[in-house]
Amino acid sequence: MEEKRITKHPILEIPVRKKITFTWNGKGLKGFEGEMISSALSANDIHVFGHHHKDGSPQGLFCANGQCSQCIVTVYGTPVKACMTPVREGMVVGSVEGLPRLPEDDDVPVLREPPIRDVEVLILGGGPAGMAAAAELGKLGADTLLIDDKSRLGGKLLLQTHKFFGSVEDSRAGTRGMQIARLMQEDLGSYDSVEVWLNTTAVGVFSDSIVGVVKGGMYRKVRPQKLLVATGAREKMLSFPGNTLPGVFGAGAFQTLVNRDLVRASERLLIVGGGNVGLIAGYHAIQAGMDVAALVEALPYVGGYRVHADKLRRLGVPILTSHTVVSATGKERVEKVTIGALDKEWKVIPHTLKTYEVDTLLIAVGLAEVNEFYYKAKEWGLDVYRAGDAGEIAEASAAMFTGRIEGLKIAAALGLYEGEIPKEWLDKEKILKSKPGPILKRDKPGEEQSVFPVFHCFQEVPCNPCTSVCPEGAIRTERDEITGLPYLRDTASCKGCMSCVYVCPGLAVTLVDYREDPERPLVTFPYEIWRERVEPGKEVPVTDEEGATIGIYPVERVLTSPRRFPGTMLVQIRLDKRIAKNAAGIWVQEKRIDPSLIYEKELPPDDAVICRCERITAGEIRAAIKSGVRDMNQLKALTRAGMGACGSKTCRPMIWRLFKEEGIDLGEVTDRTDRPLFVEVPLGILAGMRGRRK
Repeated sequence: MEEKRITKHPILEIPVRKKITFTWNGKGLKGFEGEMISSALSANDIHVFGHHHKDGSPQGLFCANGQCSQCIVTVYGTPVKACMTPVREGMVVGSVEGLPRLPEDDDVPVLREPPIRDVEVLILGGGPAGMAAAAELGKLGADTLLIDDKSRLGGKLLLQTHKFFGSVEDSRAGTRGMQIARLMQEDLGSYDSVEVWLNTTAVGVFSDSIVGVVKGGMYRKVRPQKLLVATGAREKMLSFPGNTLPGVFGAGAFQTLVNRDLVRASERLLIVGGGNVGLIAGYHAIQAGMDVAALVEALPYVGGYRVHADKLRRLGVPILTSHTVVSATGKERVEKVTIGALDKEWKVIPHTLKTYEVDTLLIAVGLAEVNEFYYKAKEWGLDVYRAGDAGEIAEASAAMFTGRIEGLKIAAALGLYEGEIPKEWLDKEKILKSKPGPILKRDKPGEEQSVFPVFHCFQEVPCNPCTSVCPEGAIRTERDEITGLPYLRDTASCKGCMSCVYVCPGLAVTLVDYREDPERPLVTFPYEIWRERVEPGKEVPVTDEEGATIGIYPVERVLTSPRRFPGTMLVQIRLDKRIAKNAAGIWVQEKRIDPSLIYEKELPPDDAVICRCERITAGEIRAAIKSGVRDMNQLKALTRAGMGACGSKTCRPMIWRLFKEEGIDLGEVTDRTDRPLFVEVPLGILAGMRGRRK
């Protein structure tokens, strides 16, 4: 069996890892010590982890973040989440066929009272918001405990190979997310008052101000004076037939496999969702050597940053707005995905269906705050705060700022900080949370001599690293604001150092040099894909700002990344002066992936699964709503929707959507009653089980 591993990457280093062997349903497989079982199985091209007990449908990886229970497997007969359990030498792993069966065990557990850790501040979540808050508290000497359920701090930063927006001074703009995670972790290590517990899962918060956590397989109690919830976000799901097939991923799960675990999770994929998450995931797929058939977006426009969309277009990926997924089909995993155009009423237009032969469908239709802990803590009267996506969905640069602000607020509440929150912090937070502006028209520089950058960005977003790296101070932004579009004050001031081309997070700057040949200027492009496709002498398609090919030209020179700007190469090509300033990128995908001419028959939308855990369809829920059900708890009792292991983390938003689609005033609907525990925990762990005796 061929292993699906990423063995080279234009940005990521391929680490040396210890190989181990384990068994899957009695068959020996290879993996890497410490990687998650789900990643090891995916790397062995195994995508079906079992079959559902209700309908026998295949189950596999979905969220890769411990939020759902679709990846359940057995280890030595005990059911575990494959995405949260590391594989070890000799481990016996098996699929779950139907309901998992617990191993027979007549041993008497040795029970103990879980210890209580008293702490001034407990932070849930070690992503950008949690780390930024911990750093502020650490500077002021607050006794702080930061916990995270992963083996490394960083959260989604660890999955981000792209360069950050924002400013260099405040959010390390121009630096890649994974590098920012490392820098922030190193910073935390300098504060003696900050303790970090990794591989630690918060499972509940209780009326006696105790937060229950599981660390190293043991239940622990933490009693904080202040609680900060920085638990991030979970991905939303769509309702369509075939949405539970293995190969239908959240975009974050895909990035986890590809960028964290270096697993070649797909050969050819299709993306639904034109926000930044979907656009960036497509770019990451191409960097890892996968083909992206298309990206579809239900809105008539792309909701993410224009520069992210332009990067995909210039690489050869079609972006289809006013389109949605109609169905995914396949036997044991995704084999085909059918899409259709939408009218102004958000209905699929007949005769517009197109089917793509792909093995993966990425869902990137938005994020929902992981805020259960925050609201339950407020209910119990704890002094609780929230930061990052747990409070409001925004970019990671904004999460860092909310973490700093909330950390300072907590320090003030503890009497460790006197004064107000700096106004510039509050202003910057608001800017970093701002939505992208409208697409603007920009004129090209009129000069055709000397050397100067051309800025191919047309939308105001919070980003200005090009102004910081220019040694001549020649680049400014309009109104001198971080959201203003960049411009060159004077072309004569540019010396052609190319720093602005290297640093741009949107790869939206080229350098046009007329000095050697005014008729055929040398154009320098930023490039982060495969080096062998742009070797000197090789002819490559050059695209304009919209991604249209404007000609095929030989590469003259490739400049490798300097230490200051790791991962970004510069490709230099001589072009006719008529097109030099319009040239913006290099087409990478060798051929356009067209849909088949035989369109799939649209499946009834009511066949779509809403509750993945219990396999409850949209039709069943609609029937209950039409019968008069207006209470989520009653709906749960009647249909079992939301009764599964994940605690309705995925289905809840889709059920609300069904109420709305049926014309029900959402103010008339009673929300569910949250469970006291937000994560599944074996009863033995809650009981304090530590060891066994006969």
